[in-house]
Amino acid sequence: MSHTLEVKLLGKVYRVACEPAEREALLAAVAFLDGRLKEISDKTLGSSERLAVMAALNLAHELLALKNTPAHLATALESESIQGRINSIEAKLDESLAQHEQLF
Repeated sequence: MSHTLEVKLLGKVYRVACEPAEREALLAAVAFLDGRLKEISDKTLGSSERLAVMAALNLAHELLALKNTPAHLATALESESIQGRINSIEAKLDESLAQHEQLF
């Protein structure tokens, strides 16, 4: 039986195959990619296809750079990346909460 999941990238809905055990990992990947696409779209004018290609190139470059980085440096870089994502999420949550507080 084929399992599918609807995900949203740059506001557009996509239906992708996904086993239940992989759901959380896929949702994390979607959130990460959507963030990257939004970053690129803020800096670059172009079609959705161009944004997708630029994001793919950036991610491929980062992956290859990490593969060529010694393990101890890769761990440090990953920690910085994770902290950056945490900071970004916290900022978005603070902004959202501030907007909701104004409603009351």
